[in-house]
Amino acid sequence: MPRIVFMLLTVIVLLVGEAKGQFIILKDGSRIPQSEFTIEGGKIIRTIAIGDNKTATTQLPKQNVGSLDWTDVTELSDARSLMAQGKSEEALAMLAKAKDFFGTFEDLPGTPYVDVFFAYVEALSQAGKFEDTIKLIPQLKALKLSDSQKMKLRIIQLDIDRQTSSEYTSILAEAESILSETDDSAVGAALWAIIADIHGRKKEWEKALMAYLRIPVFYGTQMQRVPDAELKAGQMLAKMKRFEDAQAAFKRLVDSYPGSVVAESATKELAAINGMKNEPEEPAEKKEEAKAAEAAPVPAK
Repeated sequence: MPRIVFMLLTVIVLLVGEAKGQFIILKDGSRIPQSEFTIEGGKIIRTIAIGDNKTATTQLPKQNVGSLDWTDVTELSDARSLMAQGKSEEALAMLAKAKDFFGTFEDLPGTPYVDVFFAYVEALSQAGKFEDTIKLIPQLKALKLSDSQKMKLRIIQLDIDRQTSSEYTSILAEAESILSETDDSAVGAALWAIIADIHGRKKEWEKALMAYLRIPVFYGTQMQRVPDAELKAGQMLAKMKRFEDAQAAFKRLVDSYPGSVVAESATKELAAINGMKNEPEEPAEKKEEAKAAEAAPVPAK
């Protein structure tokens, strides 16, 4: 290979590597790579090489930082991967750390703080951390959100309504309205999780089962939502007294997501029904009678 071509390729590789790098940019134009600084107690601590394999540390005043060049927030993709493995606690810990890190640069151009903070709240909601989610909603609403994030915020709020209200008809109507407004798979998966839960609360086990199964079948790209949907589907099978089918579902979860919260929950569910056989399905008339009995008012004593 001619020397000039080799040199050009080397320069291109270096430029591409830098373009994909992660830097804070000082107001004088200096670029400080992520490898040269850390955040400690909200302070920017820079490590400088001084020769002979020695380093020195100094505090970099935040007012000297003009912007960020952060093209790849690995914590976002890594957290989604952890959620897809059923490891919600690990994902939340990673996002919480990233939120604190980028919170130091919250108001600067180029910061991914809003994306990280939103992902953290969304993960809290998905993991069922109800009270923690509610506490952070006012802060989330105060941020400058994208249209996509505003849509997802509607879903987070709807999920809160699901847990605080028994107005299931209006919640289902809102969910169906949002579904008609978008073909975003992330939105669809989140909404079907809400719809499925409401059917479960109404003891409509079969409707809940089919709604949960829509997530892995039609929204499989949203892998972070699949483990929980599969767990809930197994729980619905048990409610329907399809115990053998439920056992198979729980065993598959234990094998598929080892070391996760989902696998731990599936193990407990499996222990409760292990060895039980499917029971014959009740006739439709019996189901209607049971439903009417549950809905009937309790006589006053």
